Amino acid sequence: MSTSLEFRGIGKSYPGVRALDDISFKAEGGRVLALLGENGAGKSTLLKILSGDQRSSEGEILLNGEKISFADPQAAIAAGVSVIYQERQLVPAMTVMENIFPDAMPVKFGGLLDRRKLYDDAKAIIDVFGLPIDPAEQVGRLNVAYQQMVEIMKAYRRNSDVIAFDEPTAPLTDTEIDILFNIIKKLKAEGKTILYVSHRLSEIFKTADDIVVLKDGKLVTQFKVTETSETELIRAMVGRDIGDTYANLSRNDAFGDVVLDVKNLKTPYVRDVSFRIRKGEIVGLAGLVGAGRTEVARALFGADPVTGGEIVLDGESVSFKSPREAIKRGVALCPEDRKEEGLVMFRSIKDNVAMPVINKLCNLGFLRRSELTALADRAVKKYNLKTPSLDKITFELSGGNQQKVILGRWTGDRLNTKLLILDEPTKGIDVGTKAELYQTVCDLAKDGIAVLFISGELTEVINLADNIVVMHNGRVTGAVSRQEATEERVLALAMLE
Repeated sequence: MSTSLEFRGIGKSYPGVRALDDISFKAEGGRVLALLGENGAGKSTLLKILSGDQRSSEGEILLNGEKISFADPQAAIAAGVSVIYQERQLVPAMTVMENIFPDAMPVKFGGLLDRRKLYDDAKAIIDVFGLPIDPAEQVGRLNVAYQQMVEIMKAYRRNSDVIAFDEPTAPLTDTEIDILFNIIKKLKAEGKTILYVSHRLSEIFKTADDIVVLKDGKLVTQFKVTETSETELIRAMVGRDIGDTYANLSRNDAFGDVVLDVKNLKTPYVRDVSFRIRKGEIVGLAGLVGAGRTEVARALFGADPVTGGEIVLDGESVSFKSPREAIKRGVALCPEDRKEEGLVMFRSIKDNVAMPVINKLCNLGFLRRSELTALADRAVKKYNLKTPSLDKITFELSGGNQQKVILGRWTGDRLNTKLLILDEPTKGIDVGTKAELYQTVCDLAKDGIAVLFISGELTEVINLADNIVVMHNGRVTGAVSRQEATEERVLALAMLE
């Protein structure tokens, strides 16, 4: 039997912010409804209200015609509503099978855990997904993509009537995305109501039936997928035509001396990696999940040990024992997982921007707050960061604005950043903000910064980077210029054994 979900006049207000305003639409069972909108449009807030994580200020939600209101996410799950957020709700120290069945572990007579049945039940679900994951493996040892699949398997196991996916494919490979889409097809056939949030428009046209577009907390329009186009969706989301994103970029074409020269770099995860980046140049690092791109970034930033080879910065051989040493020499990293590794989520914008230079803002142990405020204010204005206050808690910002906070931290006037490493900087960011970020990266290159740009989206690497280094299985398999690069050529190098 199919389910139906209806939002009627949903509103949500915070002090000084109207996050949602009179949102009304209906999602039918057996269909996928995509929620689209720029970062900050209200998509995640709406899902949090659905899950019981937050309460709406106005309006009501109906499930199969009956009004529902959940005190907390556990109550929502019990009623058959599951929301899979961008932030994984897993316990890293526990096993895969324990994370899949956190609230339903089988017990033997006497109350002892039945580990054999737990293993077999988890294995049956893993087999449906067709993934090489051991149920007894500790979740913290899995890569980010497999952790996301465990999160999805946990929701699948609950057999919920309503399942909402918030950017589920961000860390996944194409193969894993295909697996997820097949699972969604199965859920549709069972009459489930599916809400799907993604900034990848190609996914929407592959998997969705209906589309609701939000902007600034309001419902802009509704489409059937068969009756719209990518151009029309972008116009509805952004409020303007953004044209050919890459063709309109103002680029730097005057490179200076070599800033970074990596020679036969070895770490516990990569081997014999060599490439150069000149002043004002954007070098893309491409490859499939597990190729070693993030590991190279961490080694350059002093976060992982280097076991061989040489890193030459501005003509001098360096060996960073910690990120602190790298920062002092002008190396900055925007990490792949900005929420876990890049930001202190429950501190303010001001605090996050000032972290690398906080000592420079102190005098005799006292913080010069006016200088701190001025520093953060310049970052907010430079990157057009949308916030009602510099004291806004970073956790409450959209993904795009969180990324801008990190950029503001590393490119402020009190730091002499020579090398900026961007690891998946557009993950979870809407198309309008992506276009803005691409131009920001080009502007930083024009300012003379050497940029290492890492992304799993081949289209943006090929179109943004001046030169592209391709990795597979921990080593470099080739390099091409932007003029020479095609998706086929880069993919062939990324799969080269």
